Amino acid sequence: MTPPTAKADQTRARILEAAMQLFREKGYEQTTMRAVADAAGVSTGNAYYYFKSKDEMIQAFYARTHTEHLAAVGAILEQGGTLEQRLLGVMRAKLDTIAPYHRFAGVLFRTAADPGSPLNPFSEESLPVRSESTDVFARVLKGSRTKLPEDLAAELPQLLWTYHMGVILFWIHDTSKGHARSYRLMEGTVGLVVKLIKLARNPLLAPVRKASLKLLREIRGDDDRPPAAA
Repeated sequence: MTPPTAKADQTRARILEAAMQLFREKGYEQTTMRAVADAAGVSTGNAYYYFKSKDEMIQAFYARTHTEHLAAVGAILEQGGTLEQRLLGVMRAKLDTIAPYHRFAGVLFRTAADPGSPLNPFSEESLPVRSESTDVFARVLKGSRTKLPEDLAAELPQLLWTYHMGVILFWIHDTSKGHARSYRLMEGTVGLVVKLIKLARNPLLAPVRKASLKLLREIRGDDDRPPAAA
């Protein structure tokens, strides 16, 4: 396969920008691939060459926001610090990097909120970006000085990813200036999350922790076998 050229990257970026603009103006469902191609100044066939569908454009948008976040947290992940400092830095960088997309995120939410939509952040189609984003939280934990039981360490990256999605959901609906309420929510809850993590390490709470983690795995569908009969 021929590697992409700088011109190809520019064309792809131009198509994606045109799509996002039309999604904001007309909505996701009302925007056609032909309209995106016209807005980007390319043929419809060329638009399909870079993106097989509108869904693929949204997945590219997810990937872009993740790449921007990853670049912003590079120094945080490389240096030491407490778990709270690292988590706070990563969460603050997330809100900073998605800030320019607030209006678009509101439009996208109407479609992505559908559990059956491939644009849902929990969908199979979103798995690549979700996995890479979850790995960021694994690195947050690994680089901190906080020692964790093995069972908790295995589940925490995904739990922290889910927590950060909850903050983003609040941000989508936040109309405060500069999304100040979202920053306050994030800063306040990071401390609470870290306290709960440290509390879960207590050996006396091991049975509660194990039962809670087992329930989370069952809810997530790791074991779809029906429960045994009483």
